Amino acid sequence: MRHLLLLIFFILASINLANAQTDSLVFKNKNLIIGEIKSMDRGVIIIETDYSDSDFKAEWEQIVNIQSRTNFLISLVDGRRFNGKIRSVSDNEVKITFYDPESLIRLKKKQISKDTEGSESIIVPIYDIVYLNALDEGFWSRLSASIDFGWSLTRANNLRTVNLRSSLGYLADRWKFGSSFNGLRSTQDEIEPVRRSDGNISYVYFLQKDYFLIYDLTYLSNTEQLIASRVGNKIGIGKYVVRTNKSYFGFQVGANLNNEQFLDDSPGKRSGESFLGAEVSLYDIGDLKLLSNLTTYPSLTEKGRFRADFKLDIKYEFLSDFYINLGTTLNFDNQPVESATSLDYIIQTTVGWSL
Repeated sequence: MRHLLLLIFFILASINLANAQTDSLVFKNKNLIIGEIKSMDRGVIIIETDYSDSDFKAEWEQIVNIQSRTNFLISLVDGRRFNGKIRSVSDNEVKITFYDPESLIRLKKKQISKDTEGSESIIVPIYDIVYLNALDEGFWSRLSASIDFGWSLTRANNLRTVNLRSSLGYLADRWKFGSSFNGLRSTQDEIEPVRRSDGNISYVYFLQKDYFLIYDLTYLSNTEQLIASRVGNKIGIGKYVVRTNKSYFGFQVGANLNNEQFLDDSPGKRSGESFLGAEVSLYDIGDLKLLSNLTTYPSLTEKGRFRADFKLDIKYEFLSDFYINLGTTLNFDNQPVESATSLDYIIQTTVGWSL
């Protein structure tokens, strides 16, 4: 009986393993990898195999054929989004078979064919796919996180500086959630400590043709500009103008309710602002990745006031999931409180880890 149970166990284990390792990738150099595709984002595909301790990462543009039985969340370069499966029908084209009619975004009828099981399908160039995420992986496959840390000590005047950066995000079928925090503290003998922290919590809902709605709750505390707290409530609409496996560029416009408290005796104030923002990301430059965004805030309730926030991050990946980041953040206000500076910026070098 014991031998029979062991035999049944190994048979079931073999069946589960075979079912898990059902995806295959063929590359331009004719190499073949068989495993389980986890995701593809920003031009990099991740596949798990049963013969490696860590997942394989490869450039999407090197793939000429893909076969999979996995259900994916799929995004195309023109903004269309699907829940379904993909498989190559030639070296340059893939067939997307989708099962949720609501995931179809205004396709022309001539582009759609009926699948044998009653589902619908469409054939597109393989490099029109800019995002894949295995839906069968559940909550953790949709979660992203990172944490960076930097520290320096200078003997002169006992100068100590600590930097902490972190982010957390979750991507669903039609929306995404994101949050971030960036903190700096610098102390030096006989000088008041310098403190700066900023963060945000955002919610994005995807619309047709790469448009999206956004709500963003922002926070800033800054001793250089005597800001005890600046809380913004931004609501608006945006669009990805360019979104490929090499880069993306998008913009957003809307309104912001600004609530400020100060470190000196200046009274707190509320103001209404419009905002216009743009963001660009490059991730096909070797081991480097670049992310930059600029947001301007022309005031609607304070005559002549204008603010701007700018961020630039350059990330170098040196180990799996580990990286070095060089970042700068700049805040400008042409009408700061009395005795405060109009411009504040920081430059940070940190070592980080991402999920």
